[in-house]
Amino acid sequence: MRRAVQPSQSLPAPPLGEQNAEQASSPHDLLDVPALSIAETIAWCHDSAVKLSMAWCCGWLCVAGLPLHAQENGSTGGGPSPIPADLVDDPHVREELGVNEFTAPSIAKLFDTLHSLGALPVAERKIPERMPLNRADLAMELGFLIADGFLVVQAGQMDKVEPLAADLTRYGKALGAGDRVNRHAASLLESARDQKVEQLKKDLAATQKDVEKELVSLRDADLAHLISLGGWIRALSVASVAVDKQFSVERAKLIMREDIADYYTDSVAGLEPRISERPNYLSMRDVLSGLRNEMALGENGVPTAEKVMIVRKQAEKLVELALERQK
Repeated sequence: MRRAVQPSQSLPAPPLGEQNAEQASSPHDLLDVPALSIAETIAWCHDSAVKLSMAWCCGWLCVAGLPLHAQENGSTGGGPSPIPADLVDDPHVREELGVNEFTAPSIAKLFDTLHSLGALPVAERKIPERMPLNRADLAMELGFLIADGFLVVQAGQMDKVEPLAADLTRYGKALGAGDRVNRHAASLLESARDQKVEQLKKDLAATQKDVEKELVSLRDADLAHLISLGGWIRALSVASVAVDKQFSVERAKLIMREDIADYYTDSVAGLEPRISERPNYLSMRDVLSGLRNEMALGENGVPTAEKVMIVRKQAEKLVELALERQK
């Protein structure tokens, strides 16, 4: 939490008659000056209090107000990159919380941006039976699981929903959001039996949102961002494979999102040191920074097959780094 810093403000000197104010530099000096009238003393105290209050308020607004304004208006003056507008699932979350730091991009929205790619290949991903002990690793892997859910639903593989729901429940419980995730896991199973694809997507989106709400109550913004990051890395890795196998300029443009890469680069850099200084996260930041350069299309705005191949390899590296557990 930011502390309000009171700007330096000297109090106005009381009237000292013919004596120079510089001679009254201490309380002992003040005792030697001629006594003030009651009216003069009251006027001086009132004037000092008003000026000090105004200075304190101005200092608070400068310290607390300007960063929020900068965040609302994007990355100005070297500030953090804003969340791309098409990835914000619930614009009211920001208003309800009063801060921006807890709002993370929606995994559901991430997949919406890739909708026109059609069905994405569901690469089998072996999930370790033993969950990680580190909460940052739990959050990252939960993001991968939620992304897996969207891939399974999109491919119509309803038989994989049940084990997925079980894994979501395990991870949600480990993060302290078991009750919230349990409700969605039950709904996932019911929707899978009834072949309700859209409801399945809603339940997966709600799972991320409810876990995020629980993390907000714990004031743990970092984990909310890691869930989102895990979902994006999984989506990018699968989408880049699909575009690489069936290249077209229009398909390639869907994965060339330097704004998303910028956001997550800043997000990783802004994690608390016990996470951001882990070797895999330092490497991840470097990969993300290089990835945004590859995604930048330049003046002609035309992606190439070579660029897509590079993005695919970088995405594979991100998957490897993201799933590296703390030892």
